[in-house]
Amino acid sequence: MAPDLHDRAVVADTHNDLLMAVSARPPEHWASFFRERWLPQLTAGGVNLQVLPVFIDNQYRPEGALRQTLRMIECAHVIAEGNPDTVRLCLDGRQIDDALAAGRIALVLALESAPGLDADVELFPTMHRLGVRVASIAHWGRTALADGSGEDATGSRLTAPGVAALARMERLGMIFDVSHLGASGVAHVLELATRPVMATHSSARALRDHHRNLTDDQLRGVAATGGVVCVNFLPGFLAEDPVDFTVERLLDHIEHVAGVAGIDHVGLGPDFIREVMADLTPPCCEDFSYGSVDVKAVLPGVDGPAGLPLVTEGLLKRGLAEDDVTKIVGGNVLRLFRAELGRQA
Repeated sequence: MAPDLHDRAVVADTHNDLLMAVSARPPEHWASFFRERWLPQLTAGGVNLQVLPVFIDNQYRPEGALRQTLRMIECAHVIAEGNPDTVRLCLDGRQIDDALAAGRIALVLALESAPGLDADVELFPTMHRLGVRVASIAHWGRTALADGSGEDATGSRLTAPGVAALARMERLGMIFDVSHLGASGVAHVLELATRPVMATHSSARALRDHHRNLTDDQLRGVAATGGVVCVNFLPGFLAEDPVDFTVERLLDHIEHVAGVAGIDHVGLGPDFIREVMADLTPPCCEDFSYGSVDVKAVLPGVDGPAGLPLVTEGLLKRGLAEDDVTKIVGGNVLRLFRAELGRQA
């Protein structure tokens, strides 16, 4: 029953940093490396809709951030152009539906913290023209637009350029992503937002008290906009004790978000980062720490996209209705993207 349902469902992953690994290769290998390394995993996991974040490592900041942003965006286009029978870079809901109908994986470009733009919010339309449809404006630290969750002690809201960025994104039909944003910034966004926002990879703070997770009030706030909270799979965001780094703990977070935000407002934002970091980090100097989270840790059986069917199986075993499971694994994200992606105000 579970494999059949997973095959029939639209499975959406709203955060996989694979562009970091692919773009590190020579450009002439981008399409083939994706086809050989990542496409089999996405296919094995039944992924139909994949959000590709553009995350810029510290080594490129600040001077090279914009160049690396453009390089990764170009990488996504080359991946799509070099694999036209299997993937499509999509700009709106209609293109996503066309890709799914053709049996192709729909790819959606996102910016994670947008460091290459700094306070130049007039560049958001440029990013939109290049295909970006989702964006966040902070990571763990401070940007010109807002403070990330690692700076929660400042209690700061969006800066004036940050407010302008939100308004620009809403006009363009780019979905605002609150993942990584500081608590006061999330509150500010929820005050100002006139269109749905989403969290592409955030778990429940009620179950794991980590600044990267969302409180119940924040979960309800995102849902009130019509948005979706996509649960992060990184074990350190799910539990403090490694003995609890299990699929069951992940399911606890999914059920908690569904219970608080509503079944129509929860999705999957796995953040499969271990393989990406292994590709990018020389063996001589491995350092997989990410703040207080060890990204070497994985959930047994779900260490990459191929493990996603276990989530469907686990939700069914917990007694969730099939319709609800299909909403969680991708239906809710698909609904949001159909309604909002690329729809200019």
